[in-house]
Amino acid sequence: MRGFELLLFSFPPIPSSPLLTRAHRANIASIMDDDALLKLALDLWRQAMRLHMNNELARAVDLYTKSIETFPTAEAYTFRGWAYEGMGRIDDAIAECRAAIAVDPSFGNPYNDIGAYLIAKGQLDEAIAWLEQAKDAPRYEPRHFPFMNLGRVYAAKGMVKRAIEEFEGALALAPGEPACESALAQLRAMLN
Repeated sequence: MRGFELLLFSFPPIPSSPLLTRAHRANIASIMDDDALLKLALDLWRQAMRLHMNNELARAVDLYTKSIETFPTAEAYTFRGWAYEGMGRIDDAIAECRAAIAVDPSFGNPYNDIGAYLIAKGQLDEAIAWLEQAKDAPRYEPRHFPFMNLGRVYAAKGMVKRAIEEFEGALALAPGEPACESALAQLRAMLN
């Protein structure tokens, strides 16, 4: 499970066309300040997310790209990576997460997502460092996801006690989380 948050911004939607040309966006950028560009980029990102949630991945990627071209945000790169992952483009998804980290190293989602993508590729050992960084990221919700992913990694590696510790850590952050409770019950049964 990846930690994709639905960020809530207080910015109202900005009337804009999602089909702005590159030249039009450059012209807009020349007359707008950074706050206005950010608002426009976040509006495009929200539109992309709606498409993404409806599994319209190619259209979502186009809007995430326009959002990034307007004003690069870690969220847009991360979510474009998630869309690429949904298209089976795992390496592109990882590259997007790296770009997100370059924009905002405090945003935890791309660290967790890289870990999740590496797990999907069977690269469990490589995933661990990314998931640990996600746990420590200052700006990340839902914070329990990297603990859960690490629990899965350690369970797959046969490190049952370590997996239990990670799932317990996830439950400390998200009490009653059904997937954690189920995984813990199964892991604890393995110890008996």
